[in-house]
Amino acid sequence: MAGRSELFTDHSSRQKNIQDIDFTTTEEPELEFDEDGTELSASKEELAKDAEGGAFRGGAITPDGLIDEDFEKELGTPSEDDASGEFSDVEKFGIVEVAGDDLYGRKIIVISACKLPSNKGLDHARLLQYIKHTLDKYVEQDYVLVYFHHGLNKSNKPKLSWLMQAYREFDRKYKKNLKMLYLVHPTNFIKVLWNIFRPFISVKFGQKMMYVNYLNDLKRHLPFEQLLIPPQVLEFDAQKVEKNKFYSHDGNTVREVKKAQQFGLSLQDLKKNTGKIIPAPVEDTIEFLKSSAGDEVEGLFRRCARVSTMKEVQEKYDDGERVDFNTYDDPHLAAAILKKFLRELQEPLLTFDLFEPITRIHYLEASKQLTEVQRILQDELPEDNYIILKFVFQFLQQVVSKSDINHMTAENVATVFGPNIAWPKGQANLASVEQAVKFALILLQNFDEVFLR
Repeated sequence: MAGRSELFTDHSSRQKNIQDIDFTTTEEPELEFDEDGTELSASKEELAKDAEGGAFRGGAITPDGLIDEDFEKELGTPSEDDASGEFSDVEKFGIVEVAGDDLYGRKIIVISACKLPSNKGLDHARLLQYIKHTLDKYVEQDYVLVYFHHGLNKSNKPKLSWLMQAYREFDRKYKKNLKMLYLVHPTNFIKVLWNIFRPFISVKFGQKMMYVNYLNDLKRHLPFEQLLIPPQVLEFDAQKVEKNKFYSHDGNTVREVKKAQQFGLSLQDLKKNTGKIIPAPVEDTIEFLKSSAGDEVEGLFRRCARVSTMKEVQEKYDDGERVDFNTYDDPHLAAAILKKFLRELQEPLLTFDLFEPITRIHYLEASKQLTEVQRILQDELPEDNYIILKFVFQFLQQVVSKSDINHMTAENVATVFGPNIAWPKGQANLASVEQAVKFALILLQNFDEVFLR
């Protein structure tokens, strides 16, 4: 942007020049994930607690790792008792909504810009108080914010002074337990605001922010069927997908396949393209983790790497370049790439056809469960899938054997990998995730008995 350096010379000039910028449209070119977003990792005390108590002591299950609350608790919504309609004048617009819990067991708060009425019809001071009033019910526990930016325009956008006031009023009480802020469909408006606020935002808080360009990307982080997505946002996303020539396959939105592509394909296509049964991202990540003593790293597989670095690695693989994880020297990056590769397969490693038999196992008597797992792996799992599954779980067994160092017990590892090797067609829910985790746990605890080929 031409005058950008002058924009940040001092606080007063920031306030003055921002008025000259036209933020009237959300129709911006596609933005890449060029801001680093990292999931907060569990503390040492939390990891140690998990190691002692096990994953099923109490935990909602997530593909990326933590277990915070009882996953068997039904998704709830806040009480209808809302201070006797104290904010009914603002609440009626539905700008702020609670969308149940994510797979960590954390409340999801959704804010939709498209629901903001004209500035003439809304008192923004009241809006700020209503947002704080809503958050006050949940900020004592971990929570997640989702902001749908599409729909912000010249007639309904708040003044910069209001945004500055909002940031000041959302003090440590609100920031402490905020675990992630997803900015969906960001535009240059968001990027300019980010640079304006950067001097006042701590690095720790900045790491909780993640740009999400497409709704399909949001599915990888949150239970999509719970999100309260306005029709305008769904329509806008569909237009973006079509405009950028994306296509869908089994619920995954991917770009046009590159000649050397590794991510987002089927195992059959990968084998046909490379002539190898074990895909390069699987082999490379596990070999690096073995050679670098990555299996001893505390919280391995439970921490997320930088989004920009993960994207860089994925693009290298998809462009046919060799990836040397030694140059990054980050076990968490290799671990995250392994999970991402498995999660983005067009069909799970354990196949769609086997998901129902897997869920039935846990209704059998304990004495018959192991026999059924043996049968599934021996007779029904395709040969190539079996070889890859065995290769992965052989390493995961090694990780579990060092749980006294890395705090990754069999339960914790199963919690991470279950949802990445088995899921049903359509959207997974807590019940299906739980079954996948239990199956992964059986594989880990009975490796020699079930991998008989």
